[in-house]
Formats: sequence, structure tokens, C-alpha cells
Amino acid sequence: MAAGTTYDRGVSRLSPSPSRSAAGRTTTSTVEDVLDLVRERGGRATSARRLLLGAIFDAGGHRTAEELAGTVQAQSPDVHISTIYRNLDELERLGVVVHAHLGHGPATYHLAATAHGHLVCDRCGAMIEAPDDLFAGLSKSAKSRFGFHIDPHHFAVLGRCRTCR
Repeated sequence: MAAGTTYDRGVSRLSPSPSRSAAGRTTTSTVEDVLDLVRERGGRATSARRLLLGAIFDAGGHRTAEELAGTVQAQSPDVHISTIYRNLDELERLGVVVHAHLGHGPATYHLAATAHGHLVCDRCGAMIEAPDDLFAGLSKSAKSRFGFHIDPHHFAVLGRCRTCR
């Protein structure tokens, strides 16, 4: 998790309500914070959504939809993978989770409050979670030269790690 980022799956909250960061991500501290946000936006706090959020908070890193579904289905076998995908889409729309494409595999999901860039070795598959400031120059250049805003959390920069060079 990012420095200063904490969470608690319990009902007690660290902050009275979720807020948006400068990057538009929702900062939530607990599963209950997220469920409150879902309710505020007209959604329902279903048992499947609660289990998925627990899996995301417990994961502490990148997980594919299939991995998250496995965790949820271990507790509730009737939850279909399509329910997992629909919930992930909704949670991403709310700014609670982000997905990233880390090379050639399936998209991975993690909490938006811990969003960061990714460097992936195309030889051994090692992944480095890179701080946002590493991409500041690229973001600035893309904006000034092309009027284009990049989202460095969505993709991975492929290359060779120190070991494989």
C-alpha cells in the first residue's frame, strides 16, 4: 500500500465520508465507507459486493477479476463471475478501484487510493510499482505537445529489469 494509506474492514471509519483526490479517485478507508458511497449514488450494498470489497481490501495489491472471483466464491459459491465484473466496473466508475494492464495478461484491479504506475520486465515478468512522480515529465510533455492527458495507472511500461539487462 502507498505510504500513509490505511484501511480497516470494520464498521468504524477513519474519516466521516469518502472524498475525491486531486486525480479524481475516491479515497475510502473501509469496506463500509465504500458501501456508504454506493448507497449515496443509488446502489445497493449486496452480499456479493461486500465480499468482493473484502477481497479487494484484503488483497493489498493487484488481482485479476478471476482471482477476486475465486476469493469471493470460496465464501459464496453462487456468485457468478459476471457479477464480479459488473461490480468491478461500478467500483471503478465510482473511483474506488482502478484497473491496469500489466503486460500481456488480464487486467488487474487494486484500490484507487494506492494507485501508482507500473514497470514490467518483458523477459522475467517482474513488476515494479512506480511512484506517480516518475511519470510527471511524460505527462507534462504529452499535455504540452499534444494536448493529451495520460493515465499512468492504466498501463504498464514494458522494458527490462536490472537482473535481465
